[in-house]
Amino acid sequence: MGPTTMWICQGINIMPEHDSIGFGIVGTGMAAELHARAITASADDNAHLIGFASRRSDKTLSEKYGGRCMKLKEMLSRPDVDVVCICSPSGLHADQAIECAQSGKHVLVEKPMALTTTDARKMIKAFELAGRLLGVALQRRAEPLFKKVHLAVQSGELGDLVAGLVSIPYNRTEAYYNSAAWRGTWALDGGGVLMNQGIHLLDLLIWFMGDPEHIQARAATLGHNIEVEDTLSATLTFAGGAMATIVATTLAEPGFAHRVEIYGTYGGIQIEGEEILRWQTAAGKPAHGLRERTAGAGAGGDPSGIPITGHIEIVKNFIAAIRGKEALLVDGHEGMRSVAAVEAIYSAAGLDRKS
Repeated sequence: MGPTTMWICQGINIMPEHDSIGFGIVGTGMAAELHARAITASADDNAHLIGFASRRSDKTLSEKYGGRCMKLKEMLSRPDVDVVCICSPSGLHADQAIECAQSGKHVLVEKPMALTTTDARKMIKAFELAGRLLGVALQRRAEPLFKKVHLAVQSGELGDLVAGLVSIPYNRTEAYYNSAAWRGTWALDGGGVLMNQGIHLLDLLIWFMGDPEHIQARAATLGHNIEVEDTLSATLTFAGGAMATIVATTLAEPGFAHRVEIYGTYGGIQIEGEEILRWQTAAGKPAHGLRERTAGAGAGGDPSGIPITGHIEIVKNFIAAIRGKEALLVDGHEGMRSVAAVEAIYSAAGLDRKS
């Protein structure tokens, strides 16, 4: 794409380069702070943080990052708010996003975009009707490292894919689940280790390997006093016969770095945390000059260990999409793929999501 190329977004009014883009954030938790930091880091792109919407009128983040503390209805009535970042509990995402669309706002919604594919489709339809953009903050897709891996897979550098692995040996304490009433509930968290902690890594797996066609799974609540699963394993089979395994828990004290591994007939890539451990091809030489590294636990032991770089890139991409310069890296349709995969895995595991 050349420097003057414009992406045509049907029904979307393209904002000129010099126009300020005002952001509002719904929620005042950890995800909201990540979005606030990413918006602040995008000031050179003419992004401005207008304020936060909170049901509890929590002024902590507005005092730290600036902007007003307000209710959602006030935020949606403000003409200087162009984009709403939804960082509320997952079970609120769908209704809040649809309300934003009907108010003429673009939305960047945290993961998961919704708790069900039914709600995800309703969101997509609402934004199509409103002529506004719906993006999903599956931010690892915006990271240069993971984009490079995706390109390698898509270009055939690894040959025909045969196997994948996602390992999530995280630790979440009882204090974490007790920190908010919605955590660990089906109604507002939508699931446990897979829907909440693991969906980013599941999203990478299906981005690299495709949507699974057959699933076997087991899940249990082995150590926490919560409604949802804290331990899960699944085997996924893809078109062409490739298989992948997912093993996830929030009981692995003190918490370890997650791993994503992809193997094909020409080579394989091993990722630990946010680093490449090995990238080797049949020719026997490491690709791209990468050296072996040891990754820290990152978010494995502490949810605040999520790096900010991916959120910055996803916000910058959203700004570029509003200006007609880029396509969204993760639109509603792409964001729904991981929700569909979680649904299918939970169904295969026999989980009752209505309990």
